[in-house]
Amino acid sequence: MDHHHQQQHHYDGGENDYRQQEDDWDRDLLLDPAWEKQQRKTFTAWCNSHLRKAGTQIENIEEDFRDGLKLMLLLEVISGERLAKPERGKMRVHKISNVNKALNFIASKGVKLVSIGAEEIVDGNAKMTLGMIWTIILRFAIQDISVEETSAKEGLLLWCQRKTAPYKNVNIQNFHISWKDGLGFCALIHRHRPELIDYGKLRKDDPMTNLNTAFDVAEKYLDIPKMLDAEDIVGTARPDEKAIMTYVSSFYHAFSGAQKAETAANRICKVLAVNQENEQLMEDYEKLASDLLEWIRRTIPWLENRVPENTMQAMQQKLEDFRDYRRLHKPPKVQEKCQLEINFNTLQTKLRLSNRPAFMPSEGKMVSDISNAWGSLEGAEKGYEEWLLNEIRRLERLDHLAEKFRQKAAIHEAWTDGKEEMLQQKDYETASLSDIKALLKKHEAFESDLAAHQDRVEQIAAIAQELKSNISSYYDSPSVNARCQQICDQWDSLGVLTQKRSEALQRTEKLLETIDQLYLEFAKRAAPFNNWMEGAMEDLQDTFIVHTIEEIQGLSTAHEQFKATLPEADKERQAILGIHNEIAKIVQTYHVNMAGTNPYTTINPQEINAKWDKVRQLVPQRDQALIEEHARQQNNERLRRQFANQANVIGPWIQTKMEEIGRISIEMHGTLEDQLTHLRQYEKSIVNYKPKIDQLEGDHQLIQEALIFDNKHTNYTMEHIRVGWEQLLTTIARTINEIENQVLTRDAKGISQEQMNEFRASFNHFDRDHSGTLGTEEFKACLISLGFDIGNDAQGEAEFARIMSIVDPNRLGVITFQAFIDFMSRETADTDTADQVMASFKVLAGDKNYILADELRRELPADQAEYCIARMTPYTGPDAIPGALDYMSFSTALYGESDL
Repeated sequence: MDHHHQQQHHYDGGENDYRQQEDDWDRDLLLDPAWEKQQRKTFTAWCNSHLRKAGTQIENIEEDFRDGLKLMLLLEVISGERLAKPERGKMRVHKISNVNKALNFIASKGVKLVSIGAEEIVDGNAKMTLGMIWTIILRFAIQDISVEETSAKEGLLLWCQRKTAPYKNVNIQNFHISWKDGLGFCALIHRHRPELIDYGKLRKDDPMTNLNTAFDVAEKYLDIPKMLDAEDIVGTARPDEKAIMTYVSSFYHAFSGAQKAETAANRICKVLAVNQENEQLMEDYEKLASDLLEWIRRTIPWLENRVPENTMQAMQQKLEDFRDYRRLHKPPKVQEKCQLEINFNTLQTKLRLSNRPAFMPSEGKMVSDISNAWGSLEGAEKGYEEWLLNEIRRLERLDHLAEKFRQKAAIHEAWTDGKEEMLQQKDYETASLSDIKALLKKHEAFESDLAAHQDRVEQIAAIAQELKSNISSYYDSPSVNARCQQICDQWDSLGVLTQKRSEALQRTEKLLETIDQLYLEFAKRAAPFNNWMEGAMEDLQDTFIVHTIEEIQGLSTAHEQFKATLPEADKERQAILGIHNEIAKIVQTYHVNMAGTNPYTTINPQEINAKWDKVRQLVPQRDQALIEEHARQQNNERLRRQFANQANVIGPWIQTKMEEIGRISIEMHGTLEDQLTHLRQYEKSIVNYKPKIDQLEGDHQLIQEALIFDNKHTNYTMEHIRVGWEQLLTTIARTINEIENQVLTRDAKGISQEQMNEFRASFNHFDRDHSGTLGTEEFKACLISLGFDIGNDAQGEAEFARIMSIVDPNRLGVITFQAFIDFMSRETADTDTADQVMASFKVLAGDKNYILADELRRELPADQAEYCIARMTPYTGPDAIPGALDYMSFSTALYGESDL
């Protein structure tokens, strides 16, 4: 406020007020302690509300003004003028000088200071100090208050009454008890700033709440420091008038800005009653112009504010606000502007008609000023909507990008979830080679998958970069960047982990392949070696069966050759064990966790060593067995030679005797009796040879006990000798028997010695192989030579068949000499034949080709008749009758020519 201007304006009427107030002060020198307390508090707060503008304050009102420095500063702040330069010394004279400068300044403003001297202030006289401050408050805060015809205290009281008039429960008559219930303060605030207090909720019987509400709101929203406590006012019968006035004056000054136009209008109305209408028009114009300019002044920055909001919602709200402005707020203002121009023209016309000077609006409120301001408004408005729409489009795009970012990030994060743990697995440490190969394939597939996701990561980073760029400047860019950074960091980590795992898998595969190769090599070499050892063990433990010295020597030679191979075999064993040791070394060096054993073989080093030890153990055992067998074979050889020496003599002897007997029976020297005598002599000499056979049997027994099955020193086995010996005995006996039978035949048939010799000569002639028998063809040739009719025709064949049935009834295909003689003697001697018997049956049958049972019973003895009936088959010829029996087939059967 321009105090100096106001002082000039009110100076004339202000001096009496001061005198009155100073008189009051003299009466108050004996101050009520409660009032003093209230003044001290209020004045201190009032001083500090001004001193703080200079960056300082006071704590103790009578102490802090003693050197005059802060007192001068206070006056400079209040008046807006510079005082004389203060003394900076600490001495009393310097302080008095400064206080005097202050008091002189107060006096220069038309205030007469009674009873207040610089010494009392410097000495810290509380009452004097409070009096001086009250004088300052009066002059600078209250004197310039002017309401209608009243000013200062009465003006302030009238202002309070006017302002609180609409409030029924407020009645301001003074500056003490009228303010005790606090509603006066609340009403003043509510009248000017209704939004700060909910007046309807206040109660007259709750002064503490009312006072505290007013003081707190004033301090917080109106920049009026708290000058009194509610307790001070409520607890005092009559609050201190000066304190209340000071406090209320602060409210007046706080609201005075809004008061000016009203005061001016009232004054003009009263002063220029005649021109009331014109004044009203001028006032209306001024107010309308002010409001319109104020509205334009407020609206232009709003329209020029191109600071974008962060969210679509906020920007759309801005657009909505702008459209409200266009639709609701601007049209009335267009109307006002138009009305203003009409009012201005009407007013000028009225002034001209009443011979009054033309109306000159306040500076800056000319119609042209308003037009210019309106032009500025239109300019600001132009492009605002376009900016809003562009901004909304930009935010829409950013929101879309952000959503795209979130989606891609979410998909990527879902994909990466668990991947780091998967890549950090040490599953390859316990895997087999096939498992490793499977893991490598799986890892290669993952690497492809990882590479495929590179695109998404780059897209995510690109979106984040775009959201962060100066052009876009997305409001939530930090969280997007943080998330993007996390994704990129994790991506880098996945890359590193993938590489590490790949290297680990390849390294493990290489080691396992090496081990596998060694396993395979071990298996390839261990298998044949193990086989060789098993074969060797089998051979060394083989229960050999040999029959000759050569065989045992062959075995010994082979065994020596085998022993010669043992050093080489031991080298192979060491090499195989070396492979196993190499595997163990790799496992130990690289800490390979070997799963299972060698997949290519079940053979292990322990088994190889065990078998090798067994082979080494069996070799000397085999040596011993071969030595023992060699000795046994030498003994067997002795037995063989012993047997062979005898057999080689006995065998030929038996053969010679057999031939000699054959010759005796064939050559027919002398009579049959001579032949018998000769043969019986042979038989005796043969029987005498038996001891030699028995001795040979004894040697054979020894050979059998020694389990000797062959003898290269002789072709004769004991079986041969036995069979030969038995044949010799049988042949001599059979030959003697044949001669005896020939004697019997000769005598029975009456065959002469010559005939017998002829039969023998014929038989021997056709016995070309000298076997003592004739074959079928040999016998047939023999018969033809003897004159039998057995040609190649059917009849001849039948006759030969009949003869064969007689000489070879068992169908052996051979004819003995005895059978030959029997046949020949039958053919030449007079004996019964089948034909003769058949002729006899024909006589009994009365010349019929069959015979009846009754006829047989009548002609033959009973038992023989029944014999014939039982054996005769039924006759089946064309002339047969019931009961007819075939005597012809029966007759041939009797002689063995057909089956009986």
